[in-house]
Formats: sequence, structure tokens, C-alpha cells
Amino acid sequence: MSQRLEVVTSETPPPVWAALRNEAAHAASTEPSLASMMHAVILSHDDLEHALSYQLARKLGDHEMRAMSMRETCEEAFASDPSLIATVHADLRVVFERDPACKGYLQPFLFFKGFQALQTYRVAHWLWNQGRETLAFQLQSRMSELFQLDIHPAARIGSAIFIDHGTDIVIGETAVVGDEVSLLHGVTLGGTGAQRGDRHPKLGRGVLVGAGAKILGNIQIGDYAKIASGSVVLKPVPPHCTAAGVPARLVNCPTCPEPARSMDHTLADVVYDYVI
Repeated sequence: MSQRLEVVTSETPPPVWAALRNEAAHAASTEPSLASMMHAVILSHDDLEHALSYQLARKLGDHEMRAMSMRETCEEAFASDPSLIATVHADLRVVFERDPACKGYLQPFLFFKGFQALQTYRVAHWLWNQGRETLAFQLQSRMSELFQLDIHPAARIGSAIFIDHGTDIVIGETAVVGDEVSLLHGVTLGGTGAQRGDRHPKLGRGVLVGAGAKILGNIQIGDYAKIASGSVVLKPVPPHCTAAGVPARLVNCPTCPEPARSMDHTLADVVYDYVI
């Protein structure tokens, strides 16, 4: 039976990079056919930023933008803004903490498209802020082709974000996603029409958005709110409340304390039922 690889060996978790290297070394020794990949992607590098640059380049590079050019762009972004790498550490940690199928840091780093698409967005967002919009759109396009996620490079996404499965996630240009948010597959943070300007949702800290949920328009989803799977949300949702249904109604206020951390998708007995 497969067992979850524990990366926490004491009260204080080891640094992500040290744990990732240990997992890669273990994988190389137990699965020789993957040893060369483990060395090329992780073990031959001195830090997480260079390993991630290599990983993103080998995934995103194509005949239009070769892997070496992609790698140089990623390294430029990480060197210019060290906070990006701090955010990568946080993103990796929450995948392990929130996904019971995750055995350690190696899985999301190498194989989970939600994590990889998110890091592609982070480089594209850095490019966008540098005024390099065409290259930012190139990364968005490759992300969409490879990972089936479409995140506009101008969107603002916080730290410690968990994107589970990832397929069919769409995040619009003026969307804001706060720290500690969890998004499942099929989520749309979109607009309600062809109008320009500020037109996309604003998610607060610790929000949990279930599979297939659609949040549309320039509306606020309060801190630690929960959006039930398959819901269509067109009105603001207060902090610590659950919205469910089509159109969405408030069904639990308060909801569980930290839904994005616990990944609790259940609906408790209705406290009140109120159309929003």
C-alpha cells in the first residue's frame, strides 16, 4: 500500500528546499529510470529558484520560445523579486498540507499542473508589471495549452494558494485572490458582460471555492467564506459565510473557521436560507 511520505520530522518543518532535495534523492535511488530527471531538475541545483526555473523551462519551452530563453526569463524574475520565491515556498507547503493524496513536495513540483500553472502565472505577472505584456501573454497562452488553466497575467493572486487538479480554472484580468485561498477544478472568476474596467471578483483571505463554481462580476467574497461546488455567485458573500446553489444563496453563517485550510466542502444544517 502506498504511504504518504512525511516531510515533517520535528516540531519545526524542515525548509522546503531541503525536503525537496531529500525526496528527489530518495526517488533517484529507488526508481533508477527517473534518476537522470531528478538530477537534472532538482539535485544539480543549489536552490529552489534555479530548480524551478529549469522545471518551468522544460515544461513551457517550445519552437517559438526555446527552453533556454524561458529559463533565463524565469531566473530574471526570481532574481529581481525575491518575494516570488518566498511565495513558491508557501505554495508548495499548502499543497502538501491540504491535499491528502500528496506524498511530499516532489509530487507538486514535478507533476501537479495546478502548482506549475500558478508558478507560470507568477512569472507572467512579474513580466506584466515590468511592462512586458506580449511575453506575459505568451506565458499565459502556453499555460493554457499545457495545463488547461487560463490565468490572466494582470490578475492579482496572493501567497499560499492551493489549486487542486486545476483543469478548466479561469481567472480574469481584474480578479483578486487573497492569501491562503483554495480553488478546485472548473472554477471561473469571470465577468458578467463585455464591459471593460474593473469587472472581476475579489476573493478575501482563506476562501474555499468548490469544483465547478462560477463567481461572476466585480463582487467581494469575504474572508474565510466558502463557495459550494457548482454554485453560480453573482452577489457579494459576507466573511465566514457559505454560498450554495444556482443562483447562490447564503446557507451557513458562520461556516467552518478556515475552510481553505481544512478543505471542508460539506454543508452543515442550514442556519438560514437567504438569496444574495
